[in-house]
Amino acid sequence: MADPGRPLPPGLPVRSGGLDMNAFDAGAGGAAQTGSGHARMPLVAGPRIAVLGVGNLLLSDEGVGVRAIQRLGREYELPPEVSLIDGGTSAMELLDDLAGLALLVVADAVRSGQRPGHLLRLVDDEIPALFRTRLSPHQAGLPEVLAALILTGEAPRRTVLFGVEPASLATGLELSPPVAARLPHLVLALAAELKAAGLDVRPRLHR
Repeated sequence: MADPGRPLPPGLPVRSGGLDMNAFDAGAGGAAQTGSGHARMPLVAGPRIAVLGVGNLLLSDEGVGVRAIQRLGREYELPPEVSLIDGGTSAMELLDDLAGLALLVVADAVRSGQRPGHLLRLVDDEIPALFRTRLSPHQAGLPEVLAALILTGEAPRRTVLFGVEPASLATGLELSPPVAARLPHLVLALAAELKAAGLDVRPRLHR
């Protein structure tokens, strides 16, 4: 079971080349989509940025978000202002972690009616609008947290959600084949989002 709200250690400041979202059409499910074609504008440097992985590792594909941030931490060096958060299946417990962020990037399993493994990108107002149809397996989650942060004036300045269409939510520790095939592309998309925001990110050199 994922440990709700457990921050993972950040990496070191580094640099990488640009990453093209159009490159994600290899593998299961087709290319990642941008919900309304938002341009990716660099952010003014902010004190706190978080990458949040949401899901239950015991329910096969529902754990893809948590697995993505774990892999991001292993494979990429990140600047100190970036926190990786294992959100598990928690919701309101994350309020303090997410309050006042300059940028929040979320990875989760999302039902969008596409083939299993499809990678979807949603930005800001697109997220609560689409979650009204309960795309995520979670009963209460990100939309409620964001709504509470808006009421307190502490909402992230920018929120980006990457969702992967699940093939199975059955009990099990392994991802389904199409979602497992998409996982490297999801991790690449998370790194690309941070880089597009002007952050210094590059792959770790493994010996």
